Amino acid sequence: TYVQYGAAELGVTGKDVLMEHGGDGIYEPLDLGIARCRMVVAGREHAPPVEGRLRVATKYVDCTRRYYAQQGMQVEIIKLYGSMELAPLVGLADRIVDLVDTGNTLKANGLTPLEHIADISARLIVNKAAMKMKHARVKHFIELLRAARETGRQVTDI
Repeated sequence: TYVQYGAAELGVTGKDVLMEHGGDGIYEPLDLGIARCRMVVAGREHAPPVEGRLRVATKYVDCTRRYYAQQGMQVEIIKLYGSMELAPLVGLADRIVDLVDTGNTLKANGLTPLEHIADISARLIVNKAAMKMKHARVKHFIELLRAARETGRQVTDI
């Protein structure tokens, strides 16, 4: 938000945030290749078929709605923050959409990834006005970060 509204020229955010809230007013020039995980649909492995409308718990309401709309499905979305894995266990939802790294938390709660939505990682974002007004300086910074990511060396020449 700070970058989007011009309070900051550059920033780092997760791809999940960009997918959920949009990227108006910003460029996404570089995947930093860190904080990697996956956005998945998860549920009980041997759950009976859902009768009626599928109920999905998530904090990623827009991503979830778009994902199921692309499949031609309307779902009831239950917005939750944290402890998403509990929703199917207590009967609040049939599925969840959440970020998964190892999958151990899902497994510990009797859930399994059922569908892959997106690969997620940290991204460098740049305010469009800053990119236009300070193009050479911003481009130089992006190239330094890109080189550091590719070589694994520390950036010292900013």
